[in-house]
Amino acid sequence: MRIRNSFIPVEGVGATTERRMWENGIREWGEFRQDRAPGVGATTASRIESFIDEATERLDDRDAPFFDRAFPSGERWRLYEDFRDGACFFDIETTGLSHDRDRVTTVSFHRDGETTTLVQGRDLSAESLREQFRDADLLVTFNGTSFDVPFLETSFDMEIDTPHLDLMYPCRTLGLTGGLKPIETEVGIARDGPDITGRDAVRLWHEYERGDERSLERLISYNRDDTVNLRTLADEVAGRLHRETVPDGDDPIGTTLGES
Repeated sequence: MRIRNSFIPVEGVGATTERRMWENGIREWGEFRQDRAPGVGATTASRIESFIDEATERLDDRDAPFFDRAFPSGERWRLYEDFRDGACFFDIETTGLSHDRDRVTTVSFHRDGETTTLVQGRDLSAESLREQFRDADLLVTFNGTSFDVPFLETSFDMEIDTPHLDLMYPCRTLGLTGGLKPIETEVGIARDGPDITGRDAVRLWHEYERGDERSLERLISYNRDDTVNLRTLADEVAGRLHRETVPDGDDPIGTTLGES
């Protein structure tokens, strides 16, 4: 699903109207004409045309914040295909669940096929975090809206305002519930690193603080696996939602999901 296939940001266009437009051959913005859009009145058609005019320029400018604001929260997964080449997949590890009392221990980032891990007491700081986020079009996390982002904002006195795709919510739309690792297992994503839990991650950090460098290596490996697998999960989720959203047997994109 690409942004240009979407009409749902327009006031007066819901999922049913959008699907009807696709079924009548209006598969992307350049194909819109009111006479091919049954059920679309003159006012809504005018809104669609105005949206297309502005959105075309915004997409050419890679203005991800514009589309983050324009799309309903449950449909922001549609930004992924257009902005995934500039997406930053990230995950944090902490000493506990309270962003007021506990500390961030490691943060891993995956983008452009490369993975970077920042470690507390070494290179993890507000500035190094800002550097990682600075050029990202889109942040991708799992439960990052409630956990990772507010934890970093509180711990490092910073504001993270990059458009954000939290995969936990589109996973729920697909009936995939629970934590990241059970969902990975359910959709067939394998892990190469150690099989440890969030509780183990806390233990490993404390062991490292007592001088065990191997525990830090295991913690970093675990954190990096979480981050790298977010891209695989995002690809899977976007593909499944595309197949559930478009009309049966029809591909309004006209290309295979994942092509650039």
